[in-house]
Amino acid sequence: MAMNEETAPTTQKAVALKGDGERTDVPRITAIGTGKNAEKILKIAFENDVKVRTDEELVEILSTFDVDSHIPLKALQPVSEILSHLYNENIRLKENQDISNDAPKEDKI
Repeated sequence: MAMNEETAPTTQKAVALKGDGERTDVPRITAIGTGKNAEKILKIAFENDVKVRTDEELVEILSTFDVDSHIPLKALQPVSEILSHLYNENIRLKENQDISNDAPKEDKI
C-alpha cells in the first residue's frame, strides 16, 4: 500500500536554542535534528528540566539555518514571545519558592 501525504507519518523535528543570559542577546541555534536526533534533543531537554514548546512552523523556519547561528529576523518575534514567557515563568517560580521558604515550618511531634 502506497502512502500519500495524508497517511504518511510525520517525522519529528526539534531545534534547541540557547541565550547568553542577557535579555538583549539574540539566542543561537545549538542543535537541529529530525527523527532519532530530534528524540535525543527532546530527551536531553526533559532530563534537564528545559521548557519545551511545540511549534511546527517555527521549527520549520529554524531548521533551515545552521547550528551556532543567531535566530534569523523572520523567526525573532515568535522566539522572543517564547523567551518572554519563559522569563516570566522563571520569575513566578522563584517568587513561589521564596514564599515557600519564608513560610513558618510546622513542628512535627
